Amino acid sequence: MTDAPIAPRRPTSRTHHGDTVDDPYEWLREKESPEVIAHLEAENAHTDAATAHLSSLRERLFQEIKGRVQETDLSVPTRRGDWWYYSRTEEGAQYGIHCRAAAAPDDWTPPVLEPGVAVPGEVVLLDGNAEAEGHEFFSLGAFDTTDDSSLLLWSTDFEGDEVYTVHVRDLSTGATLDDEIPGTASAFFTPDGTSILYTTRDDAWRPDTLWLHRLGTPVSEDVSLFHEADEKFWLGAGITRSRRYLVIGVGSSITSEEYLVDLTGDLTAAPQLVWPREEGVEYSVDHAVVAGEDRLFILHNRDALDFELVSVAAAAPTGESHVVVPHVAGRRLLGMDAFRDFATLEYRSEGLERIGLLDYSSDAVDELAFDEPLYSAGVSGNPEWHSPYLRIGYTSFVTPGTVYDLDLATRELLLRKRATVLGGYEPADYGQQRAWATAPDGTKVPISLVWKRSFGTPGAAVRPVQLYGYGSYEHSIDPGFSVARLSALDRGVIFAVAHVRGGGEMGRQWYEEGKLLHKKNTFTDFVACARHLIDAGVTSPDQMVAEGGSAGGLLMGAVANLAPELFAGILAGVPFVDALTSILDPSLPLTVVEWDEWGNPLHDADVYAYMKSYTPYENVRDGVEYPRILAVTSLNDTRVLYVEPAKWVARLREAGASDVLLKCEMVAGHGGVSGRYNSWRERAFELAWLLDTLGLAD
Repeated sequence: MTDAPIAPRRPTSRTHHGDTVDDPYEWLREKESPEVIAHLEAENAHTDAATAHLSSLRERLFQEIKGRVQETDLSVPTRRGDWWYYSRTEEGAQYGIHCRAAAAPDDWTPPVLEPGVAVPGEVVLLDGNAEAEGHEFFSLGAFDTTDDSSLLLWSTDFEGDEVYTVHVRDLSTGATLDDEIPGTASAFFTPDGTSILYTTRDDAWRPDTLWLHRLGTPVSEDVSLFHEADEKFWLGAGITRSRRYLVIGVGSSITSEEYLVDLTGDLTAAPQLVWPREEGVEYSVDHAVVAGEDRLFILHNRDALDFELVSVAAAAPTGESHVVVPHVAGRRLLGMDAFRDFATLEYRSEGLERIGLLDYSSDAVDELAFDEPLYSAGVSGNPEWHSPYLRIGYTSFVTPGTVYDLDLATRELLLRKRATVLGGYEPADYGQQRAWATAPDGTKVPISLVWKRSFGTPGAAVRPVQLYGYGSYEHSIDPGFSVARLSALDRGVIFAVAHVRGGGEMGRQWYEEGKLLHKKNTFTDFVACARHLIDAGVTSPDQMVAEGGSAGGLLMGAVANLAPELFAGILAGVPFVDALTSILDPSLPLTVVEWDEWGNPLHDADVYAYMKSYTPYENVRDGVEYPRILAVTSLNDTRVLYVEPAKWVARLREAGASDVLLKCEMVAGHGGVSGRYNSWRERAFELAWLLDTLGLAD
């Protein structure tokens, strides 16, 4: 095995608020430097050598994942206009193939498509495998058709940096038009099909400008419709399902503002402001026609921590409002989707996602019921303004991804498809339950547990545990099925999720108590969950591995410093472990927009001191016995730069950590490698390391 690479220490320092910090590994930030590339390649070579004994296990895990997946498969068709749209995969192919087939008039029941059976009248719109040919990385961004179904728009990224090039195809002739638009973030057609609306990013990777491109004209003549100058705010745009309004939204982590453009008029007209931005107030807008009047439905948190839903006249959005769904503490309203005759309301209560149907005439909300105690459900794939069915996606820790259509007349859930898991998978062979840990401040923190029943109920005997956490941006880790996870469960591992503060599982207050100057709650909650599992006899420190990615990677680095004795290993994916350095530099991608989440250490001495007290890189402890650590990153990641884990690993080795590995994908982005087989191999690599750390590599 090769020796671990030792990064040279080079004098570098920074001073803020009278505090000078030595940062001897900052030179690793020079991405174009041959020396940096050579160091990353040396790290990869060391990781390859250190894990060479796991090669056969990696191959077995890959084959297990592959063997459980129905490789030739199709999605449930979704009706839009006169066509059924769906995607399919073929055995041996990395990427999906996007297709459509003609729909009969008034036929809203999706055709049942059989894997490997030719679909009558199929039109291939885009073959991702053909698009990816000749490229190590491929990501499909935008995908849209005109309302008259004559043109296709799609965008591609071949680097992993989330910068997309837009292309347009005439579906009647198959010809690709000259309307190629580079450097985009998002893109879609206008309803009349004559133009493209797209967004671009500034130098800090922040979407900041909305453009109008008229088909057949040079990109140089494109018109800027809206520009957001404030560096704390990102920009997004979309069209209401009613096809009446273009909605332009700008927002930070805590504040939002939206504008409307009436699509029956001039697209270049000045957008109509809905509500002026107010620090700390978030809102979103949708449109419906109620009793013959154009109404805007506004979901907001003004004096309503967990949000309320109101409606206003579209002609006077700042005028008198009607409360449709009032604020209820602990019931976090997440989103509202307007349809012609009703709306859907998605919300979170008691830690679970809920779906309700809103009656426009009575404001009554009819909640849909599901059988499992832990599940995830959401409204998805409903492009039509009016349909007799509502498409719903459903899953749980033990139920594979499921597609239902809700019959709106009978309220019956019609099963359209449940993902096939090959190899004799039986949901009843696996259990799921919720436990509760107690944080240092007395807060009860939920833990979800998943296990294979043949190994016994958690707590009956000490077992290996994979403890996962995230805890930032109000993002919730909801119950969800994983084919790859079965390889660990079938070897006796219990999968656990620590639903720590900073996430959104228990409402907006849960998020507020895990951000800014309360961020340490995220870390101490996770440690409390680990201690609970040990104290309850579920596991032991030598049989527990912690895992998290991105901001969850920050969590991993923090708990490694706080409680290294509790874990046998820590798996950190694209980890945000040099957070203070990044948040101090407004020239780095996305830094300024992050200040609402973490605080502004550049201008606030208290925030600076608080962040410095927890960020993993600054708080590596000399002479401490760290658990085994695997950090996985990507060279082209624009969200968490590769340099963060590279510096962290160098510092850990300097401090004496004996088993620390860095794996850097040299052609990939924040989501890792592209292509399903590549992704399965990447996960097999991580799982092999995890199982080896738990003593289950045989």
